[in-house]
Amino acid sequence: MDELNKLLKDARHAIVFTGAGMSTESGLPDFRSARTGWWQGKDPARLASTDALRNNREEFVSFYRMRVEGLLSCKPHQGHVILAEWERRGQIKGIITQNVDGFHQRAGSRRVAELHGTLATLTCMRCTNKYESARYLDQGGTACECGGFLRPSVVLFGESLPEAAFAQAVEWTERADLFLVLGSSLAVSPANWFPEQAKARGAKLVIINRDATHLDGIADLLIQDAPIGDVLRRAEIGWKH
Repeated sequence: MDELNKLLKDARHAIVFTGAGMSTESGLPDFRSARTGWWQGKDPARLASTDALRNNREEFVSFYRMRVEGLLSCKPHQGHVILAEWERRGQIKGIITQNVDGFHQRAGSRRVAELHGTLATLTCMRCTNKYESARYLDQGGTACECGGFLRPSVVLFGESLPEAAFAQAVEWTERADLFLVLGSSLAVSPANWFPEQAKARGAKLVIINRDATHLDGIADLLIQDAPIGDVLRRAEIGWKH
């Protein structure tokens, strides 16, 4: 951890990028794992797309009720809490995340760019009012007071990434002198553009992920042999000493 601690201490604008591997340590399934991923035996276009929202609403709601139940049964782990503390101390300047669980905010982080939206809230398709996602579990919980349909505030297949979050992520990436990837396969575009761009602009690149990524060859530090939460905990201990 000495090398990671040195990179953190030398950085003036460190940015964190988190993917599904950050959430699986809280007990949430990822999307593509062979036995536990969300999409095993399911067709994303049938369940989590704009087409499903329009034409297959019953299965759409059933799928997202399952995801909300899973979300509410889990909580942020020590890694989320440590990142929030690093933000408070100014060690990191922002978190770019592919995750929709809202765990970073629940742990105390405030500077979070959610590239794929959030499952923590529902949005009315008519009046745009927002509600906590737990409402989906109630009888009639898909209806807004205005009569509109409530949908999860996530980016569906067929939708563009939210402009404000994407613009914030671009700004942070272009200013980064240290870019830490935590738990992402870096297989999804355009989210995988950010670490490559940061490295091209001179940032140090750290990748902490269980499996190999296509950017491992350009990483300044690669950690694959320990859970993210444990790596961050040891880095925090090292920082204090």
